[in-house]
Amino acid sequence: MEKVFEKLGIFYLGKEYDPQSLEPTQTPTLIKSKHLTTHAAIIGMTGSGKTGLGIDILEEAAIDNIPIIAIDPKGDIGNLCLAFEDLKAEDFLPWVREEAEQKGVDPKAYAEKTAQMWKKGIGSFDQGLDRIKRFKEHEATIYTPGSSAGIPISVLSSLDIPDDTVFEDADTLAATINSTVASLLSLVSIEADPLESREFILLAQIIKRAWTEGNPLDMGSLIAQMIDPPFSKIGVLPLESFYPPAERFKLASKFNNVLASPTFENWLKGDPLDIESLMYDADQKSKISIFSIAHLSDQERMFFVTLLLNKIMGWMRRQSGTGRLRALVYMDEIYGYFPPSKNPPSKEPMMLMLKQARAFGVGMVLSTQNPVDLDYKGLSNIGTWFIGRLQTKQDIAKVIDGLGSKVGSSLSKKSIEKILSSLPKRVFFLKSAHREGVHLFGTRWVLSYLKGPLKKREIAALMEKKKSEAEETRAPEGIKSAPKKVRQMAIGPILSPSIPCRYDTPLQKGGQYLPSLAAAASVRFFNASRGIDLEEHICKIVELQESDETIDWSAADTCSEDFQKAPKSGAAETAYAPLPEIIASAKSLKPFEKSLKDLLYAEKRLELFRCRSLRLESRPKEPREKFEQRLMEALEEKKSVEADKIERSYAGKLQTLQNRYRRAVQKLEKEKADMQQKTADSIIDTGLALFGAFFGGKRGAVSKAGRAIRSGKSILKERGDVKRAEEQLAAVEEKIEDLKIELEERLDALDEKYALKNYEIETFFIKPRKSDIEIKSMVLYWIWRG
Repeated sequence: MEKVFEKLGIFYLGKEYDPQSLEPTQTPTLIKSKHLTTHAAIIGMTGSGKTGLGIDILEEAAIDNIPIIAIDPKGDIGNLCLAFEDLKAEDFLPWVREEAEQKGVDPKAYAEKTAQMWKKGIGSFDQGLDRIKRFKEHEATIYTPGSSAGIPISVLSSLDIPDDTVFEDADTLAATINSTVASLLSLVSIEADPLESREFILLAQIIKRAWTEGNPLDMGSLIAQMIDPPFSKIGVLPLESFYPPAERFKLASKFNNVLASPTFENWLKGDPLDIESLMYDADQKSKISIFSIAHLSDQERMFFVTLLLNKIMGWMRRQSGTGRLRALVYMDEIYGYFPPSKNPPSKEPMMLMLKQARAFGVGMVLSTQNPVDLDYKGLSNIGTWFIGRLQTKQDIAKVIDGLGSKVGSSLSKKSIEKILSSLPKRVFFLKSAHREGVHLFGTRWVLSYLKGPLKKREIAALMEKKKSEAEETRAPEGIKSAPKKVRQMAIGPILSPSIPCRYDTPLQKGGQYLPSLAAAASVRFFNASRGIDLEEHICKIVELQESDETIDWSAADTCSEDFQKAPKSGAAETAYAPLPEIIASAKSLKPFEKSLKDLLYAEKRLELFRCRSLRLESRPKEPREKFEQRLMEALEEKKSVEADKIERSYAGKLQTLQNRYRRAVQKLEKEKADMQQKTADSIIDTGLALFGAFFGGKRGAVSKAGRAIRSGKSILKERGDVKRAEEQLAAVEEKIEDLKIELEERLDALDEKYALKNYEIETFFIKPRKSDIEIKSMVLYWIWRG
């Protein structure tokens, strides 16, 4: 039979501890994954087992196919990459060698000892190697912003416009702008007050204006707008009076110095910081995305954490509402990011997520070893608290005061102090809004090897293979086919003034210009009933040959819109390839615009997917795998609702049987007690009868013997009563077990019922109307070849 902790939606964290003896029991500590949508906090001193508990939670999430974004300020969470399917000594060897040498022991022997310890530890919690294999199916990646040690991530290539849902809520938009500005200013060591700081107000106005006008910013354009803002007033004051040009230049110079720093180049390299791509792989397996920031300065950490939280919040608000755990955001140490009195840039997005993320199925788990420097009022939205060993009485008192009424009335403050002060290592005090009372439990053995904080060279070794694979699959850029030999003209052709021309900028003198047609077009897909109004921008370029009799737009390549900004005149000393007659003699490019429009009308389709049985359709431009992910979430939601309904329907039956079980136990105990009493009475009567036979009269002896015989018969009856009570108890136990099996079978059947394979996904298309296709510009574009 499947182990209870292997069921989907259940996290196995360890085993319960007896609060009196502080000894472990065999009762597993289980929490429902959906309960983490109300978030969790882990508090414990160094050595309390806090990191191990965090790793436990993350491993359980991965096994349940829940994507993880982990912020790792210390380097411990990268240990998730050290899970070895077969637990072989050679797998451990590279990671224990340094510790073995420090202890003066043979590394191979130490690796063997560690491997055996891990096998024994995992087995002691009823876990097998199959759990490691299931965990390893989920890709774990260590990203290192600002460094090339792990997988680099580009966080400053652009200050992206937030999602439309952010603009729909004025408070959320203001919070996003404020935290973005504060994080940017933290890069140049400016702690700014949003109401009084000129730097803060200027940047906030620049960013708000750009975003509301639909213009993304990068660092270069932001610096340029600091010097020359696109507005003349701030509030009612003239810009020059509020913030003079010389002072703005000083601010811009600070950012420029950061941007020009050689070490800062790494912030611009790597994959874009796209939350969607961090969640699932192509096979819909959830990812574990670890952002290691131990190598960054305090200012850089604050900047990155704030930026990442804003990105997550933007992604989150695009999702539909759900009651299940859709994604988990974990931060291994929040000291300094959520203090009680100050308001660092990270605090506002963290507060917003704690308030809003539940509705979208996003859970946060926040961990710290410093319970004093926490804003407990801000953490009031957290529903589950894990508290481990604490260092001082002050720490214990602060935690108890911070939790306040959350601990309930079942324990006094003194009782809680006593429990917290005597907690063994890796044992936690658990208080959850979803469970009655408080519980103690010891964490289970982790599947991943806990080496400790990873150094940069160790991260580089772990990510080396991923980097190589990324380089091999990356398509080469800037490679164009060799130009054909063509007849050349010394000067450009004479054309109708109605034909606009643009020219490549030559890289050197000489060379030649090759003719092409470049066009920018837009295709609008509109469907009122589905609420679809999408405009797709298209740029095409087709090279021209002298022998061409028609323009074959089907052979055109995709290009960027930069051709529209190219020079309007060609370079001297550059030869021109001849034009086809259809262009040379044309009065305008209108006929070619029409042929491109006809092609786009014939070919362009907006591909969509739908599942009729679930009444769900894909969003415009949503890939099939993302639509399947939404279907799976919808099916999980339906399965969860039906599972809850089934569990409630069985709860009454189970309660009735449990009541019968308690009565049967009480009856059995009573019958056993009666039998013991009767047995004792019989022994006494028999002894008295024997005594009377030897020393008393005949009449007395007969009377006592009669009582002894009656006592014996009574014992036989009591034994029969005990046996019948035992049979009744066994029958109730069997009914309880049968009911549990029946419940499990019905819950297991839901997995098949709501499997994605049982739901047909259709592909359908929306065509554009011809009137919704517009050729915005078309030019004769001369491509330079050296």
